[in-house]
Amino acid sequence: MNKVKIGIIGAGRIGKIHADNLLRHPQAEIAAISDLFAGPELEEWAQARGIAIVTKNSEEILNNPDIDAVFICSSTDTHVPLIKQAAAQGKHIFCEKPLSMDIKQTEEAIEAVRNAGVQLQVGFNRRFDHNFKRVREHIQSGAIGDAHLIKITSRDPAPPPEAYIKVSGGIFMDMMIHDFDMARFLSGSEVEEVYAQGSVLVDPVFAVHGDVDTATVSLKFANGALGVIDCSRKAVYGYDQRVEAFGSKGSSVAGNDFPNTAVLSTAEGIVSDKPLHFFLERYNVAYIEETEQFINSLVRGDAVAVTGEDGWQAERIARAAKLSLQENRPVKLSEI
Repeated sequence: MNKVKIGIIGAGRIGKIHADNLLRHPQAEIAAISDLFAGPELEEWAQARGIAIVTKNSEEILNNPDIDAVFICSSTDTHVPLIKQAAAQGKHIFCEKPLSMDIKQTEEAIEAVRNAGVQLQVGFNRRFDHNFKRVREHIQSGAIGDAHLIKITSRDPAPPPEAYIKVSGGIFMDMMIHDFDMARFLSGSEVEEVYAQGSVLVDPVFAVHGDVDTATVSLKFANGALGVIDCSRKAVYGYDQRVEAFGSKGSSVAGNDFPNTAVLSTAEGIVSDKPLHFFLERYNVAYIEETEQFINSLVRGDAVAVTGEDGWQAERIARAAKLSLQENRPVKLSEI
């Protein structure tokens, strides 16, 4: 495959980010983009980027024999049907997380991909972050010895609007699913047991929709290591994303990214910038890297970096965490 022709389904914020990143790759060509609300504004946006086809109907992309792969950036409830249709048409697939809100549906999607012999990459962009990749390298190389503890801090600068909260799937499936994948990615081991606690401390609207806005999750891995994740929907000082791997020979820590590293020290105190405020800033390079690796995998015929099975495992952990919170007990992944 010399040049990969791409169709993008869903032209919201993340769809447009992927489009702009794909345009950077010399072996990727965006042939079409679809969105239910496509209109003059999207047409103008696409025209400026040389995207010839703009449509409201995703079928035009899925049935187009010239398109090799699709980026599924639409709402989560559409993911599984679109994955199945794309696979049936022999198209490779990049899909945003989660694959679905239902484990069985996710399994059906993965089976459709497997039967069709196409590639499926899940949008766990944090795996491509330069800081977190370095921590993983330290673990895999044995630099910190045997991993004993994986600690992840994940805090958003502000909560999402209520319209999003009520359809998000909850803090574990919507927000912490990235952290569950990161725990697997760093540890190199599967999660065997989960214990979650949560509270509504930021905004009572979360309780209205049966959700929490502040949570901690304890993990036990198959290799005996332990994990701790703390999560909040609101950190007043910015986007707080940190990890630490502690082992028998030492530790590896990745802190936040900042607009700059200048620190002002005076008699009054020591001052530095707040962390980068939003995920689009914090993970800008990671988004670019994940699209590049997806295209490279297709061109070379290699396996993709983040598979459907990775998405499935993260969803299982999220389900276990929700059950743990509801029943106030540790939950084994074998129950899910």
